[in-house]
Amino acid sequence: MVTSTEVTFVTSNRGKFVEVRALLAPLGIRVRWSRRTLPEPQADTLEEVVEAKLSGAGRAGPAVLVEDSGLFIDALHGFPGVYSSYVYRTVGPKGVLLLLKGRSRHATFRTVAGLRRGRDVILAVGETTGTISEKLRGSGGFGYDPIFIPDGQRATFAELSMNAKNSLSHRGRAMRALAARLAQRTPPKGRRSR
Repeated sequence: MVTSTEVTFVTSNRGKFVEVRALLAPLGIRVRWSRRTLPEPQADTLEEVVEAKLSGAGRAGPAVLVEDSGLFIDALHGFPGVYSSYVYRTVGPKGVLLLLKGRSRHATFRTVAGLRRGRDVILAVGETTGTISEKLRGSGGFGYDPIFIPDGQRATFAELSMNAKNSLSHRGRAMRALAARLAQRTPPKGRRSR
């Protein structure tokens, strides 16, 4: 477990900040928020987007955290995927529901989290498989939460409590993987890494 580590999460999305802070606090990582919109290049992978965001974040603090998430729908050949933010702003979840009429509803939510501390960069991935609901359901969360039902559940992310969502979500899995990798690279207090 990491102790007394602080990271600066650079994002314009308050919902993401609240979730990430709740996810990392029990792991001993304090999260500061730098509310900024970072460049999101047209890219083929979330990893490329995260690397561009890390470059764009500059020196927001000693340890800078960014992430990018995408909803990959099988019947749409992975769309909206890396374009999920753009699709959300233009057609929204209702538009996605219209695209899926009469099609398979299987989907994967995927997050890539990136942390830069000095010259050290850590990337971690989290995925959650599930289905797209028939209609918007729930008032919690943000983004595509009202239409995504994780496998093994009947509720959408927007119908779950934050703790329940964080235990199942792509972002939760990515952040826990990132924290574990950070712990491996952080020397115990009082000792310096070699």
